[in-house]
Amino acid sequence: MTSQVSYRSLQTIIVEACQRLPDHRSGQNTRYEISDAALGAFGAFFMQSPSFLAYQRDLQQRKECNNAQSLFGVSEIPSNQQIRNLLDPISPSHLGEPFWAILDQSMKDREIEKAFEYDGGWLCSIDGTQYFGSRSIHCAQCTVAHHEDGESYAHTVLITILAKPGKREVLVLEPEFIRPQDGSVKQDCEQKAAQRWIKRNATHFVGRSVTILADDLHCKQPFCQLLLDHQLDFILTCKEKSHSTLYEEVALLEQCGGVSSYQKRVWTGKGHQLWHYRFAERLPMRAPPYALYVNWCELTITREDTGKQVHHSAFVTNRTVSEHTVEHIIEAGRARWKVENEGNNVLKNHGYYLEHNYGHGHHHLAAILVMLILLAFLCHTVLHLCDHNYQRLRAELGARRTFFNDIRALTRYFYFGSWEHLIAFMINGLELAPGQRGPDWQSKTTCARSPASSISASYGGGYLACEPDRDSATGNLWGDIAVRVDQRRPQSLSTACPSATCSTAKAQPYHPSPPCGWPIFGIAGDDMGSLLSDGRRQCLVE
Repeated sequence: MTSQVSYRSLQTIIVEACQRLPDHRSGQNTRYEISDAALGAFGAFFMQSPSFLAYQRDLQQRKECNNAQSLFGVSEIPSNQQIRNLLDPISPSHLGEPFWAILDQSMKDREIEKAFEYDGGWLCSIDGTQYFGSRSIHCAQCTVAHHEDGESYAHTVLITILAKPGKREVLVLEPEFIRPQDGSVKQDCEQKAAQRWIKRNATHFVGRSVTILADDLHCKQPFCQLLLDHQLDFILTCKEKSHSTLYEEVALLEQCGGVSSYQKRVWTGKGHQLWHYRFAERLPMRAPPYALYVNWCELTITREDTGKQVHHSAFVTNRTVSEHTVEHIIEAGRARWKVENEGNNVLKNHGYYLEHNYGHGHHHLAAILVMLILLAFLCHTVLHLCDHNYQRLRAELGARRTFFNDIRALTRYFYFGSWEHLIAFMINGLELAPGQRGPDWQSKTTCARSPASSISASYGGGYLACEPDRDSATGNLWGDIAVRVDQRRPQSLSTACPSATCSTAKAQPYHPSPPCGWPIFGIAGDDMGSLLSDGRRQCLVE
């Protein structure tokens, strides 16, 4: 069954959200739309190219079209500083809804829904991370730390993801920013941010079984009670040094046989390990009275040959713990690390560069840019999960760095009418599969924008086209060339234009009808040089 999720559907959600952003301007200088600034920034993050918009401005000057418009819906391309000025006053809360819209659309695909189900529900991991720090640059949204030698300023965000043990991909959800709150004297913190996130977003999980995963910082009775009040389960890291009452109870129960335990021998591929499980039920989170009672479990892993401990973790949960469930609970609890490994680590070190200062601003700029980075990360993940051609390209090219290097280079020099055309061009260039046949046009095609000039061939398969160029002396547009070429058998082409020659070209279409009216196609084959000998027309080549 064809997936309901595509780049086009994701693009629609992003574009509609950016078009709803409030316009704070009151003067006459409204050349650029607020949506152009937001979509332009999103495009740069999606392409993982800080220079993407600059390249597209150059492309617009050379070819009278650009990929910022065709791929991301940018009407006019603002400068980087104009983007910063336009986005700075806008609260990041205006970009929260696209996260949930993309999630809802993704979960209509049963394969994606199954990919993130664990024990019949979802695992949602939360963790705070800093994305900006400075001793001098600051704004009203910064948190302030006081030191003996001065103050430091920082921006921090609570990242939330859907994860599954054994699955590399994670789905990032709407974040919560840790920043000064109206009416509060005390500084904001990660625990308060987590509580706000639960209160605001718990309604999105109605009708689903969702388990919140978090580290020991959040393993406090008020947070556990808040989760239960919103019909959410929890598996929280529980360290002995911060939960003395609970561990005193564990010690007392162990003396009277109230702590269950068993051991497994596990082969790792390099040697055997001993996995020792312990668990107990109904333990107090804090000293009575008014204590919340939870269930506790622990895993200790040691090497069989040396007895050296290689791992230890312990969790509290509201879920029933038994010999039949403890392994699943601990496996789910250990998936908490995915928010740091597959979430924060990827965002900071693998092309998104979350900690880079793209712009700080005076109000919300740093935060709204983070929202756009996270949306780009979410779209990449969804495409990787549901877009077959995207999966094939990523698998063929290996490292994500190679994939993004390629699309950066292609979109810098060539115009593509859509994301699908860009992906098809790359697939055809890598010869992963035969290209789709072009439409059944006439064997002779004349460009509507320029003097009559065409190449013709007598058999079908695909189309080849040169883009128009202007004569350097007169400024007149030269005629385009559009031909039907058999993709299997190169053959000489005849032309009405004496300056155009090509003997061994095979064509594979990637854009049958660009906005300006002339067809553009990728050239593949033995002759990768210029189609036109006089050099006044440029062919698209691999």
